[in-house]
Amino acid sequence: MSAALQMTAFGLALLSTLFLLLATCTDCWMVNADDSLEVSHKCRGLWRECVTNMQDGVRTCDQYDSILADHPVKIVVTRTLLITADLLAGLALATLLLGLDCIKFLKEEPRVKLKMCYGAGVILGVGSILGLVGSVWYAVDVYVERAMLVSHNIFLGVHYDFGWSCWLGMAGSTGCFVASVLLTCCLY
Repeated sequence: MSAALQMTAFGLALLSTLFLLLATCTDCWMVNADDSLEVSHKCRGLWRECVTNMQDGVRTCDQYDSILADHPVKIVVTRTLLITADLLAGLALATLLLGLDCIKFLKEEPRVKLKMCYGAGVILGVGSILGLVGSVWYAVDVYVERAMLVSHNIFLGVHYDFGWSCWLGMAGSTGCFVASVLLTCCLY
């Protein structure tokens, strides 16, 4: 039972960590959400903004000036929280891998291996909370920005909605949280 639970938690943590890494690296956190006929598809990410021409499929991206340049708070906070969540999830994944019963590392010390799995669960839980806060922070800020423009009857030509990278960040964080619960609450 314990080995199956460990492997389930490891598989979920691995997939969720990949989701978090993809969300951090990809550039579609916000997409244009206009209902009008568009000739291009616009995405904004944490690192750059891309426009894809719908007629010929040509994609052009503008990198943000610098990591240290003045950026909106939602980008800086989301970058910080997601990078920290990525690092913590990677550390938890390595610790969990060494703590699995099927790995020969410390085979004679089952209590140490169990503590490693528990510690990995705690680290994964902290990383998942940071990733979820970063993803939800960004999504709420996009929603508030759009609601403010609508309430003031301001139309700038493009309205943005949540992109697939934002959803991927939320899914990865939720998966890490579930794996953390499996490791910390259900393993004993």
